[in-house]
Amino acid sequence: QVQLVESGGGSVQAGGSLRLSCAASGRILSLLTMGWFRQAPGKEREFVAAISRTGGRTYYADSVKVRFAISRDTAKNTVYLQMNSLSPEDTAVYYCAADGVRTVITTPPRNYDYWGQGTQVTVSS
Repeated sequence: QVQLVESGGGSVQAGGSLRLSCAASGRILSLLTMGWFRQAPGKEREFVAAISRTGGRTYYADSVKVRFAISRDTAKNTVYLQMNSLSPEDTAVYYCAADGVRTVITTPPRNYDYWGQGTQVTVSS
C-alpha cells in the first residue's frame, strides 16, 4: 500500500509561485510513476504533470508546460511541483497520484492507483 501526503498549497496572486510537495510512503519512487492532477469546481480531474520511475522523463499538460516543473528527491521519497506564473485558471485542488503498474507515463486518472488527499491552490487576479 502506498500513502501520499501533499502539502504546500495556499493562496497567491496572479504571477506568483507555489511549490507543492508529495511525500510517499510504502513504496520507493523508483517503483512508481508519479503524477500531479488538479480539479477545479464543476470540472473533471485533469492531468497536470508526471515523472517516470527512473526520474529521467517528465511530461506536462500543454496548459502548464514551461510554467510548471515536476521533480523528485529519492532520498526523501518526495515529489515536487514547482508552479510559476500562476493565473486564476490554475485555481483548483491539486492531487498527487502514483501508478505502481505501468512503466511509462500515462495521463488518465484511472491509471493511477494511489491518491493523496489533495491541497487547495487559489490564485487571485
